[in-house]
Amino acid sequence: MRPTRALILAAGRGERMRPLTDTTPKPLLCVGGRPLIVWHLQKLAAAGVSQVAINTSWRGDALRAALGDGSTHGVAIHWFEEGPEPLETAGGIRNALALFGGEPFAVVNGDVWSDLPLPPPVPAPGRLGHLVLVPNPVQHPRGDFALECGELRLTGPIRYTFAGIATYRPALFEALLPGRRALKPVLDLAAAAGLVTAEVYGGRWVDVGTPERLAQLDASLA
Repeated sequence: MRPTRALILAAGRGERMRPLTDTTPKPLLCVGGRPLIVWHLQKLAAAGVSQVAINTSWRGDALRAALGDGSTHGVAIHWFEEGPEPLETAGGIRNALALFGGEPFAVVNGDVWSDLPLPPPVPAPGRLGHLVLVPNPVQHPRGDFALECGELRLTGPIRYTFAGIATYRPALFEALLPGRRALKPVLDLAAAAGLVTAEVYGGRWVDVGTPERLAQLDASLA
């Protein structure tokens, strides 16, 4: 089972991508002839996701102008403006919970690219999240989490990097107070309680975090 609603995280400033992001929000940077965020929207729409939340801060006006109501890409976009200071990942999710109506929803970082089919599956009954992990890239050799029999673990002999792609149940975030909240502590607590599953994806995945990685990805998709 796959969720029919999703959130694309698009509020970051993109400091490491400057000067490209001085005028353009990172999710609107193009690879393979399309903005990063459009790759996500088109995949989600093709999989039956109809409602998409997008959180914004830096150059949110440019995102709105480029994507509008989402109809061009086959979805309905709901905008969540966070103001000049982004709420971080968990805070941004908490801020958009009303859209999901208690149903599971996917979350995708707006600054990654992958050939992984979206969205990830809904967490199994009794679980609050299902994460996509990838082999550690050069820039993140220590990884984020381990995996044991499909269960997310904080430690283990092999660690993987969180891909920034997951599906959650709203209950994981409902108890959070509004405001700036990081995601890692939320996931750590849930994983320690055995409430999060995960899978390792071995296909193509890129954290488009620098102009060099953007150029390399663009060239490979040309």
